[in-house]
Amino acid sequence: MATTASPAQGYSYPRPSGLSGGLLGLSTSGGTTLAGPKAHPHFFSGLLTEAAPAAAALLGLADVARTRYFQPRPTGFRDPVVTCNGDRLRLESFSACGGVYARLDVLQQALDGEVHERGTTNVDVNGPLREALARVGGADPLHLAVGAEELVVTTGDGAVVEKKVPLPDRWLRGFAEVQVITAGFDPRAELSAPEAVRFLRGLPGRSRGPLWAVPAGQMMRLGARPVPGAVCLAGPERLRTMLPLLRFAKALRAYGPPVEARSGPMSSVWELELPGMRYVLALSPENNRGFSGEGAVLDALAGDDVAADADLLGALLAFEPRVEPDLLAERAGLDAARTRAALTWLGTSGRVGFDAAEAAFFHRELPYDPARVAALNPRLRSARELTDAVRFTAPDAAVVLSNGQERQVRFVDGKEYCTCPWWMDYRGERGPCKHVLAARMVRDAEKETAR
Repeated sequence: MATTASPAQGYSYPRPSGLSGGLLGLSTSGGTTLAGPKAHPHFFSGLLTEAAPAAAALLGLADVARTRYFQPRPTGFRDPVVTCNGDRLRLESFSACGGVYARLDVLQQALDGEVHERGTTNVDVNGPLREALARVGGADPLHLAVGAEELVVTTGDGAVVEKKVPLPDRWLRGFAEVQVITAGFDPRAELSAPEAVRFLRGLPGRSRGPLWAVPAGQMMRLGARPVPGAVCLAGPERLRTMLPLLRFAKALRAYGPPVEARSGPMSSVWELELPGMRYVLALSPENNRGFSGEGAVLDALAGDDVAADADLLGALLAFEPRVEPDLLAERAGLDAARTRAALTWLGTSGRVGFDAAEAAFFHRELPYDPARVAALNPRLRSARELTDAVRFTAPDAAVVLSNGQERQVRFVDGKEYCTCPWWMDYRGERGPCKHVLAARMVRDAEKETAR
């Protein structure tokens, strides 16, 4: 079977990033600021007061970006996305397989300098920089420059650096899915530094199925079955990038959805608190499942008004570290449901993320073509094409003609069912199928017409 090559994302840097003489210079590519698009935005210059943990965490972030946890094979570098929200720097990456999301939040207490602009860009992380970061130790602070050409370390002849990196569609879709999935999580456990070391170092290298981390007093123990209060840990080896950070750890926190005795595999968030920083990993429900196929965004994207609402809310964003939905709803004149749906839509183009530690959305602008990202939901496109083939036989039942076959859709007590193979395989755990989506669109449109 022929495969389609992933489009290449182009990066252009004025020079390579580098680390020399106590100066960590991160070279920026094209991005977006409050003032609009810029080729090489200048976000921050000053001291990084916790140099050693920051260097180790940045290495961990880069390791995630180059790793394929499912069916491992060599991959190239994918440069982290960096957002300056004024009081913090957020660095984000995704694993090559799309199943692990990583973020490093460098908070205000670890920064001592001047914020020049707010916005989002990519930063160059190259091989020599990785080697230099691995040698950082001790308690001395580093001078950090994010995007200032006069401060970026000069290496070689200082020539412009051009990179083209294949970015799979699932990598981009994953950003949207993670923010929707984790927005429904609650804190489940917190371990002290000694217990965090014991727990993480005691994890098995691999497991055949998902494990369940169960809080037990001040500790967490692993089990093979879900129980109320547990956190799913699928692929414990995917937490391995936390191990070099344990010498700096202050606490480990786990976040997840409610779990029942019959629960299937679930996503989870693991947050390692460092001095003035947070290193966060979000794991997909299974090693062989990337976030891109979870379908969590589809419910919100199916509405008729969501695109227009998203345009309205997008104009109100200003790279805030915390986006308050209630305040946005009031300013935009929208109700809570439409506001949340619009935030989901903004997430599909990389404009909104979610921070489980603060239970808050944050504004960023992924430096990718929004038109391309918005077109990455084939199930939604297929559902829209099926709306003319929907026939309701009762208020809670419909027949959808698809590929010459009739699919039966039912709405029962807030849940949806379908007779298609997709629903039979996943039982709604990976979002609605295209037939359910199509029937819902028709039902909602008829309700709107009847008003």
